[in-house]
Amino acid sequence: MVAETEAGIVGFASFSPSRETPDIAEIGTLYAMPEVWGTATGKQLMPATLTTLGQADYTQATLWVLEDNERARRFYEAAGRRADGAAVEDTTGGASLNKLRHRRPLV
Repeated sequence: MVAETEAGIVGFASFSPSRETPDIAEIGTLYAMPEVWGTATGKQLMPATLTTLGQADYTQATLWVLEDNERARRFYEAAGRRADGAAVEDTTGGASLNKLRHRRPLV
């Protein structure tokens, strides 16, 4: 999924079946360029992504968010997602980052 303005692509989302449960979708990325923050671009991209996932017969959608990324966590929680208690430590690139899984039913 992409979000576009007259300037071009300003945001995107990607998703796939969850690694744990194939009938649950996992949103791998949801990104909006900083220059469009506060313009409702992300608020439009999120429901479009969820609608697409629902049409593909997924029952739930999850995503992982950095524990320290309070802005993203507030955005996801405002969109109806809640941390479900799952957490992982990501050491990609040598840094240790804690991630929380957020979940939302699609039905």
